Amino acid sequence: MDEALKKLMISNAEISSIGIADLGCSTGPNSLFSISNIIDTIQNLCLDLDRPVPEFRVSLNDLPSNDFNHLFASLAEFYNRLNRKKDGLGLGCGGGESCFVSAVPGTFHGRLFPRRSLHFVHSSSSLHWLSQVPCREAEKEDGVNSAELYNVGKIYISKTSPKSAHKAYALQFQTDFSAFLESRSKELVPGGRMFLSLFGRSTQDPTTDESCYQWELLAQALISMAKEGIIEEEKINAFNTPYYAASSEELIMVIEKEGSFLIDRLEISPIDWEGRSINEESYDLVVRSKPESLASRRRFSNTIRAVAEPMLEPMFGENVMDELFERYAKIVGEYLYVSSPRFVIIILSLVRTG
Repeated sequence: MDEALKKLMISNAEISSIGIADLGCSTGPNSLFSISNIIDTIQNLCLDLDRPVPEFRVSLNDLPSNDFNHLFASLAEFYNRLNRKKDGLGLGCGGGESCFVSAVPGTFHGRLFPRRSLHFVHSSSSLHWLSQVPCREAEKEDGVNSAELYNVGKIYISKTSPKSAHKAYALQFQTDFSAFLESRSKELVPGGRMFLSLFGRSTQDPTTDESCYQWELLAQALISMAKEGIIEEEKINAFNTPYYAASSEELIMVIEKEGSFLIDRLEISPIDWEGRSINEESYDLVVRSKPESLASRRRFSNTIRAVAEPMLEPMFGENVMDELFERYAKIVGEYLYVSSPRFVIIILSLVRTG
């Protein structure tokens, strides 16, 4: 991200007010972390370039259901930190009087900001979420039995899912990502930049473990409850997770087809299930003790619960969530004891043409 910001500042020598957006900011202790890093980097660049620091127009975006009040409650410390940094660097501006933070609730799959009002867009761990569950009706094919259009016993695409489900997910992601790019192309100034990171995959196959196995294990927990009559199996068949781990080839295809951005950088970075970077050359099966496996499964289960429970609860009910994620943690622990699973993070640095 530092390199993208450096190129942005060098190409905009006269900039006095910079528009920054963090899309999918969420809420919690780390919600302002990326914005703090962006501002710190720009301040340091201005010091190196012997230029005045611009004022910052920061927009925090997430869905309307996000707890923005909690986020704003942390702004006082955020501004205090900016002022301490300003004083430490001897900068002429910084802090609350030159950093203006606002919230912009809404989906980033559509327009959020005025035309040409942004210089830098950041989004981390958000673009793999789809705007809606893929539509089966759009993917009906001649000769396909209607029952096969349902992802039976699964909550995401898997090796046993019908091809129609694979196509529906890919199409929904391409539609969403194209809409995202088109909207940002109107909001960014020419030469503006985006730095995006999202969960993806390193192969063409959308059913590899790195892209879907966390959902496969959650489906196993749900099925075990259905067999005991705790939940209805029909509800599992009707539920699909609005998530898609795209390949780099898919991302490039959509970017080139939409046509408003050039790819400055594309990087594929593997991480383990606890978010630690993986060295491909030395990565091998991690042998965990029982206590280590227990601790890992609990952390991972809690992470998945935080993102999945709001989607699962309306379908299956609040009263089964504790039992579901207890079972999920047990299944995850058994899997981690014999496997070293990984995720793939795709990092994109894009430049607005024109």
